[in-house]
Amino acid sequence: MENRQKKKSMTEKILKLFSHKLHLLEKRQRYVFLLLLIILVCQVGQFFYFQHIINQEPEEAKEKIVYRSNKVLFLGDSITEQYDLEKYFHNDDYVNSGISQNTTGDILENMKERVYDYSPAKIFLMIGVNDGMSRNLEDDQAIKNIESIISNIQMELPDTELYVESILPVNKTDEEKINHGMVDERENENIQEMNRQIEELCKEYDVTYINLYDKLTDEDGNLNLDYTKEGLHISDEGYQVITKELRKYL
Repeated sequence: MENRQKKKSMTEKILKLFSHKLHLLEKRQRYVFLLLLIILVCQVGQFFYFQHIINQEPEEAKEKIVYRSNKVLFLGDSITEQYDLEKYFHNDDYVNSGISQNTTGDILENMKERVYDYSPAKIFLMIGVNDGMSRNLEDDQAIKNIESIISNIQMELPDTELYVESILPVNKTDEEKINHGMVDERENENIQEMNRQIEELCKEYDVTYINLYDKLTDEDGNLNLDYTKEGLHISDEGYQVITKELRKYL
């Protein structure tokens, strides 16, 4: 009898202990379940938050792109830099973004400060005479860069009107005013080929091409002596011819 009671008492203790452990296990499971539920809710919340941010970004970017000032931007190298826009156009909205010795690569690397920040209504681009292709046609990086400049402007500023001007001719004759060190090894034949390829790019991207090259040459196909300072850069008379042509697009 006593053995039965002892066995019963032992069984009750075991059951009680097992029940307690089971209760603790269930309690822990509830905590784990609650923790997993909180983590799941946080993950879902983060997902929808980031989806909202991602969906908002194009709208914000679009707002920046849609904005357009009244600025008319002239982009290029020293030939643009020396273009006295105030003298020829008398308009405060005309911005000179030309920098001496610039190549196509220089502009491509600095589009934000040189172009996008102005959000101009119109852009007049003339670049390429300082690139290697004006001396050696095998160096075709200039054309690739000009294509990138055009496509980037169209993507970032879709409402801006882009005009691409031809590269201007040079004069390497033996005339007294010609500075051969300044003109260097640039060749009109190479420049003409560059202009042909630039014009093709303009057709491909539906951009206006302005042929200034033919407006500035003499009867021998060189840069007219009256229109140049030393064979490369442009004189006041030359800028008057350029201005007359550009006014058609303003």
